[in-house]
Formats: sequence, C-alpha cells, structure tokens
Amino acid sequence: MSLLENMRTFVRVVDMGNLSAAGRSLRMSPAVVSHRIQQLEQHLGVRLLNRTTRQLQPTEHGHIFYRDCLEVLDAVERAQTNLASATGVPSGSLRVTAPLGFGRRVLGPMIPKFREAHPLVDVRLRLSDHLIDLLHEAVDVAIRMAVLRDSTFVVRKIADCPRVLCAAPAYLDAVGVPERPEDLAGHNCLLLRFPGSQQYQWTLDTPDGPTKVAVTGSFDADYGDVLTDWLLTGQGIAMKPVWEIAEHLRSGALRVVLPDFPPEPAVLAVLYPHRTLLPAKARVFADFVVAETRAVLSAVLDYDPRR
Repeated sequence: MSLLENMRTFVRVVDMGNLSAAGRSLRMSPAVVSHRIQQLEQHLGVRLLNRTTRQLQPTEHGHIFYRDCLEVLDAVERAQTNLASATGVPSGSLRVTAPLGFGRRVLGPMIPKFREAHPLVDVRLRLSDHLIDLLHEAVDVAIRMAVLRDSTFVVRKIADCPRVLCAAPAYLDAVGVPERPEDLAGHNCLLLRFPGSQQYQWTLDTPDGPTKVAVTGSFDADYGDVLTDWLLTGQGIAMKPVWEIAEHLRSGALRVVLPDFPPEPAVLAVLYPHRTLLPAKARVFADFVVAETRAVLSAVLDYDPRR
C-alpha cells in the first residue's frame, strides 16, 4: 500500500476519532485501517496516535504530521484537478451521498452510464436518509432533498419537489378525513425521524401563510420507503414527495389529504464544498446528475395529484 494512501487513512482516523468510523467512511474494516496506521508509524519511526478505550488522539508528532498530511493531500488534489482540466479527463475517487429512496430509484441506475462516460472516476456512493455532515465525512458531492436554508456549500438546484399529505383509503374510511390542519391532532401521523431530525411538526400553506402544525404518531422510521409501506397498509398519514408516490396516487392506492393546505415544497439539489478549483470529477458528476435527474423526474414532477 502506498504512503499516500496510508496518509489519507491517517487523516480520516484523526477526523473521525476512531477506527470503526474511519473504516466505514473509507469502506475498510477496522483491522485494515489499524494495519495501515501501524505501517505508517513503522515507516516514520514514531507513534502517531494514543489509543484509549473510546477514541484515538494524535500524539504531539501526530498533530504535526496531520497538518503536513493535509497540505500534501491538498496539493495532490490540486495537481489532479489541474491535470484533469488540462487533459479534459476527470479521474480519481468520488465520494457521493444521497437519500435512500432517491439513490435506489433514480441515482443508482445512472451510475453505470456515468462510469461509461468517465471510466477513470470511481464512484463511492453512500445512501442515507440521515443528514450526513458533509465536511466531517469528506463527501465530494451530495444530493439533498430538503427545504434548503443558508448553506456554506455550493447549491445547484435540480428541481422543486412538491410534497403532499396522503393516506390509504382504508385508513381514511376507518378514522375519517381531516378537513383542517388542526384535525391532524386526532390522526396517526407517520414521521421520518432520526437523531437530529426536526420532523415533529409539519409546515403547511394556509390562507394566513405558512403554519407549523404539531404532529404525533405511534411509530416512526429513519427510512422513507418504510413510511410508504405503512401508508399502503393503512397505518396513518404521512408527508411524502410527489415523485416518490405518484404511481400510488394515480392508482388510487393513496389519496391526498388536506389538498388545500399543502406542505411547503422541498428542493432537490446537488451540493458540494466551496473550492477555488472544483475537482473535474465533481464538476462533471454534478453536471451529469442535474441533467439526467431532470429528465427522469420531469413527467412525475409535472403530475398534479389534486387534478
């Protein structure tokens, strides 16, 4: 294994604070990560990390070497970017994250096509409905579907994603159809929740402007497709992006609830860090995803479930 790859591993261990987390971000086992650190320490002849039961901390030499590693890796990244710009051939490993449902249905099937066009770019795709810390996880490109607030990242909008409240006819027949936002208090609301999630209230458009409505339910999940499964079996009401459930709305398996009080729309966007020189691999991937996703979603996003 090259010295450069061992340096990258060392930087990830310091950033993440433990071998397991670093291994997950690098798609390696903790044993492999540990072996690479040992190789690096043997090569340098110094101890780089102090190991405790809970985490790893750089030694004095480790702190110095960490700073130098950052400079070296940044220089390598700049050299690759400059070369790719000069030759027009993007290359290298690209770390990408996206929501689970979008990744499975839309982004995942695109990756082989992207690889055919750019065979020197290796895509490392991580799917999660959790909001991953992009800097901490060293993500190059992220796909996000959210109500985007101020961001320190470059944001390239793909499309507006209307959302609806919906439920199965069987649930509405059994429990009743809410007519006003305040009626949701008497319903089982299915929530997308995970550590740090803010979904304990829904923001709905009303004649008085956006109104936050507190919602509760008997169960929640951190995976959007599980909510869809629960919806289809008549377990409650959920807020879903139209593109995810359009087929169920068309078939009648799901019905829109409170159509006159729609949730605020989400934005589907590509995010990447501010950089003076954006790596060519990230730029071409972002261009590809924006164009391909708009084409895939155009028919779905033009669909109005209230018609």
